[in-house]
Order: sequence, then structure tokens, then C-alpha cells
Amino acid sequence: MKPDPDHAELSLSVDILAPEGYGEIVGGGQRLDDLDLLLQRITEHDLPQEAFEWYLDLRRYGSVPHAGFGMGIERVVAWICGLDHVRETIPYPRMLYRLTP
Repeated sequence: MKPDPDHAELSLSVDILAPEGYGEIVGGGQRLDDLDLLLQRITEHDLPQEAFEWYLDLRRYGSVPHAGFGMGIERVVAWICGLDHVRETIPYPRMLYRLTP
């Protein structure tokens, strides 16, 4: 995620948490579009740059500032329905006694 320009220790991102211990139901933020900073972060975390070349190419050849979010539908359903476990919301759950739909 892109760092906050006023507070380098923060990022331009958001997490929406459901109450009662259901956890994060939505997460989002502005993607990092600075190629040099991306390369620096990959080096800082001792990650293999080859694994990120496809993503780095997106920044090399014309990225624009953009953001996005994702919602954990199963967690939202568990929260709304008051279910004890998220696996109860999955359409085709795999459990010890059932591996196929």
C-alpha cells in the first residue's frame, strides 16, 4: 500500500472490522505506484525480485494512482447470521468427513 505522505509509518488503507470477534470483513487501500519505492521494499524484506517482475512491469510501463478493496463475503454472512464458524458459510465446505461437494 502507498505510504501516507504526512505519516510515513502509516499507509493509505482501511480495514472494516465486524464486532463480536468476526474480524476483518472489508480491506482496501491505495496501491503503491512508485517503482523505486517498490524495489526498495522488495530489497528491505529480502524478497526475490523475480517473483514480482510482472507487478513491477505494471509500474514501469504506465501505472496511474489507483485503489481497491475486497470483501470477505463468507465473514459478512457469518456475522449477519450469527454463525459460530466461517466454514458454515462456504457453499461447498471441506471438512474431515467431507472432501467433495
